[in-house]
Amino acid sequence: MLSPHEFATLMLVRHAPDQLDMNRAELDALLERQLVMLEHTAEGHRHVQLTDEGRSFLDALHPEEPSRQTAA
Repeated sequence: MLSPHEFATLMLVRHAPDQLDMNRAELDALLERQLVMLEHTAEGHRHVQLTDEGRSFLDALHPEEPSRQTAA
């Protein structure tokens, strides 16, 4: 089960990944649960995005909300 902060972070990854503080402790928990993944860009930046499991988790909770994929 996710904590409220972890759930909020997961929703933030879906809707506003560029505004996410990459030092959030909740991000580590989501990485461990394989709900999100980190991508390292050529410029040396880190980018977080939902995994298929993370997307399915959010879709199950909000089926009316269209699934959004983050551009890689």
